[in-house]
Amino acid sequence: MSSDAHLNELGEFLKVRRAELSPRTVGLPHSAGPRRVAGLRREEVAQLAAISTDYYTRLEQGRMQASAPVLEAIARALHLDDDQRNYLFGLAGKDIARPRRRTRQRVQPQLRRLLDDLTATPAVVMGRRMDVIAWNSLAAALVTDFEEIPEKQRNYVRILFTDPAMRTLYADWETVARTCVAQLRMEAAKYPDDPRLTALVGELSVQDPHFRQWWAAHHVATLSVGTKTLDHPVAGRLDLDWDTLTASTDPDQQLVIWTAEVGTRTHDGLRILASWAAEQQRPAAPAD
Repeated sequence: MSSDAHLNELGEFLKVRRAELSPRTVGLPHSAGPRRVAGLRREEVAQLAAISTDYYTRLEQGRMQASAPVLEAIARALHLDDDQRNYLFGLAGKDIARPRRRTRQRVQPQLRRLLDDLTATPAVVMGRRMDVIAWNSLAAALVTDFEEIPEKQRNYVRILFTDPAMRTLYADWETVARTCVAQLRMEAAKYPDDPRLTALVGELSVQDPHFRQWWAAHHVATLSVGTKTLDHPVAGRLDLDWDTLTASTDPDQQLVIWTAEVGTRTHDGLRILASWAAEQQRPAAPAD
């Protein structure tokens, strides 16, 4: 086939593939009312792939070439199998990108011991793409029970945008969420080919207009220090300082701790929360 024929075939291939998928299949919210097209809309595929709708439309119309990273993102968005992915890259005349497999992150043993010793200080260990890979009991009592969240969804930014309780827990949710998006942008710069990060951005871009707007603003920030105010259902209003310590043995693991000055209302609130958390973990007395 000629170059133009390849582009036209690529566009037709994309149309057929997206027509085979339903919003439910790819995790999109079900929209009320009739849909004018079979399967996914163009804008939905574009959002899942974290590209503009105009860019994707041009691809379907056979009017432009796509880069290998964009093809990779579209292949994931359309749930292509290996043969379909190979065919897509062949039509585009691109070498097939073989993503590097990253081993699953496990918390460093010294950080795990430190977490367990911090009985009066909430703390979590964040890994790549701001995944929560370890926490202590007080952090679970302060933020959420991370154990109840499936491991692949245990991401701080994802929790912040998808758990409705976060919007009442943080007194200034918008500022916290904006900062987290900027920090995730920094992660994306470090790992531009991370498929899980790309999928996370696509998912949140589709589900939340705030995330979509703030991601498009391209603000960046590092995970370092700051303050946060929480309205906790057990401990009340907490004005917490947070700090970040990077593991020397693995720079991709960072210990985030929340503290308060001794003698303050917040310090007393953390002690109340620690007692409450310990009570929740205590096994129930056997019935007589």
